[in-house]
Amino acid sequence: MITVTEATATAGALKRLSDEGVSIWLDDLSRRRIESGNLAELVGTKHVVGVTTNPSIFQAAIGSGAGYEEQLTDLATRGVTVDEAVRMMTTADVRAAADVLRPVYEATGGRDGRVSIEVDPRLAHDTRATIAEAKQLAWLVDRPNVMIKIPATTAGLPAITEVIGLGISVNVTLIFSLERYREVMDAYLAGLEKAAKKGLDLSTIHSVASFFVSRVDAEIDKRLTVLGTDAALALKGRAALANARLAYEAYEEVFSGGRWTALGGARANKQRPLWASTGVKDPAYKDTLYVDDLVAPGTVNTMPEATLNATADHGRITGDTVTGGYAQARADLAAVEALGISYDEVVQQLEDEGVAKFEVAWQDLLDAVTKSLNSKGVDAE
Repeated sequence: MITVTEATATAGALKRLSDEGVSIWLDDLSRRRIESGNLAELVGTKHVVGVTTNPSIFQAAIGSGAGYEEQLTDLATRGVTVDEAVRMMTTADVRAAADVLRPVYEATGGRDGRVSIEVDPRLAHDTRATIAEAKQLAWLVDRPNVMIKIPATTAGLPAITEVIGLGISVNVTLIFSLERYREVMDAYLAGLEKAAKKGLDLSTIHSVASFFVSRVDAEIDKRLTVLGTDAALALKGRAALANARLAYEAYEEVFSGGRWTALGGARANKQRPLWASTGVKDPAYKDTLYVDDLVAPGTVNTMPEATLNATADHGRITGDTVTGGYAQARADLAAVEALGISYDEVVQQLEDEGVAKFEVAWQDLLDAVTKSLNSKGVDAE
């Protein structure tokens, strides 16, 4: 039997999440979703106020061919390269989604109503090329509510500073470690300082820092299972939440410090933490784990549609589930380390794998588009 408290927490879970200061973004996009009106419906009925994309999402959408036939025919007739074809299709989708979300953007003063598009993942270790690609994507989409996604690799950090310094809003992606997250926040502040020196209006520049969640549990749980002791098994499902909660603690610290105070006084916006990879990997865990247990003001939770629907159906939003848990979070990560599982090794592995997975997805997308263009009688180079 559901108690009154449980019923209250469950009823209108998405609205409650929004009321707690969490912006709900959809981690998916396709032309069919846009043209069918589904995206607009999610905005209207499920409190969705943003969209994120990545190479895997576009590979699934465009690789299926659904909704892209006419544009593919036109691109083939023009004899474009496969890279150009992919960028024309992906930026068209992001532009259309940005138009759907434009009223949200206007209503929130640019805070939400955002659509993110990622630089070519093959450029993840090339600073100059990442900067050039980010500028090109912003120009191609040509919407004020676009965010350019830049990976938080070592080469990505100076690119973040430069692109923010140009006044382009950025979604920093593939953040796994607390140390790297602090470097990301530093890169953002440095970018704002560059923009200020150029006389740009800081209030128009926005950023989110995409801190990945479920992949941390997937890797650490695997290692805990191998150890197999009671102490190890008791820690399963705890590392990812601990990591994210300590990231939020770092966010609170940085965006209340003296360096931020000067920028905030110039109407700059805080770089909000965004919980990414929020679909659970282990079916033994509740499917809303990384939503219910990561509620904190000023955050974004970008959800796959299955997680969005699960939260709407049976999510339990009971208020802030982050800020009171810092001591326990430190204890959980320390306990994992004490068992011989290296935090630094895990997060570096996850970053490397994240970049590699997106490179593979991008190549799969290029291959699928090449096949489509060639089937129309054009030799795609």
